[in-house]
Amino acid sequence: MTSDEIKDRLKQVKYPGFSRDIVSFGLVRSAGFFDGTVKVALALTSSDPKTPLQLKADIEAALRGLPGVKDILVEIAVTPAKAPPAAASTGAVGGNLGGNAGAPKKIRHAVAIASGKGGVGKSTFSVNLACALAQIAIKAGRPGRVGLMDCDIYGPSVPLMMGLTGRPEVQGDGAEAMLIPMERHGVKVMSMGFLVDDNTPVVWRGPMIMKTIQQFVQNVLWGELDILLIDLPPGTGDAQLSLVQTIPLDGAVIVTTPQPAATNVARKGGLMFQKVNVPLLGVAENMSYFLDPAGKKHEIFGSGGGIVTAERLGTTLLGQVPLLPEIRQGGDTGMPIVVTAPASPAAEVFRMIAETLLARLKQPAVPRV
Repeated sequence: MTSDEIKDRLKQVKYPGFSRDIVSFGLVRSAGFFDGTVKVALALTSSDPKTPLQLKADIEAALRGLPGVKDILVEIAVTPAKAPPAAASTGAVGGNLGGNAGAPKKIRHAVAIASGKGGVGKSTFSVNLACALAQIAIKAGRPGRVGLMDCDIYGPSVPLMMGLTGRPEVQGDGAEAMLIPMERHGVKVMSMGFLVDDNTPVVWRGPMIMKTIQQFVQNVLWGELDILLIDLPPGTGDAQLSLVQTIPLDGAVIVTTPQPAATNVARKGGLMFQKVNVPLLGVAENMSYFLDPAGKKHEIFGSGGGIVTAERLGTTLLGQVPLLPEIRQGGDTGMPIVVTAPASPAAEVFRMIAETLLARLKQPAVPRV
């Protein structure tokens, strides 16, 4: 009996109170079979002492009776949570917590911004989208209701793009200490870039990344937020899996450029979110075209990649962001184009995407099996 065969069997075990199984949650750390004994190891975060007992019983029931199985050993490593797991009705489709503290209740919507591939301008997109959402919130009389969490642990660029420097203030002492997010352009921001020196590289393995993401969710005084955008690093590894185990995501936005070298990887990123039951809110095509001084459009990176990616993932194309020097300059100076030139065509595209995103978040979620 192989490890994969055991995990297939464990897909029958649902996390208590949720419709998703412990395998898709990423809770199963190892599974093996030797000399008639099945050994399964889990790692989860929970404040409910009944949860690990229930999981142990359900796992034993699922594996009992398999051919050749004489004994079942279940090891569960539990990290205490500051709050009980949120219910499946938190807004995440089917409930997509990994048995953890979940998102602070004051955060109405949490949305991941992902790409799969690096170099597509995801952080630039995230910053401008956050600023556009903040402008919409301010216009509606709800200032300070947009947050941006930079989860690119190895290469945080959001502080530069938002024009923020220094260290966040700390409220409280010891285990009760909470970080106060920095704020600019109407957006509350937390980033690893605030916590390390510019000349200090972050050389961490998976567990440290997971712990940092958990702290960004649970140990930051976000306050009342209508929406929290979470800028993810490229790939489908530790940061992405840690996030879906730590906070109930209401959805994800996939950012890509038009060419196949980017869209092929972006599609894999989208499939990852679907696999862990996070709904896709749409695809954004960045650097779609360049407008020369005469107003002629040049499709430098090809065309059609965004819409094709959206169709293959079963979602919609949120918008096409042009390739403009002003967008790059805004990121380098900490003054996003949405802020410096709100009437520009590029800013209008970001606001349109922001409005579409908010509209999609208001739509009732369709449960996934």
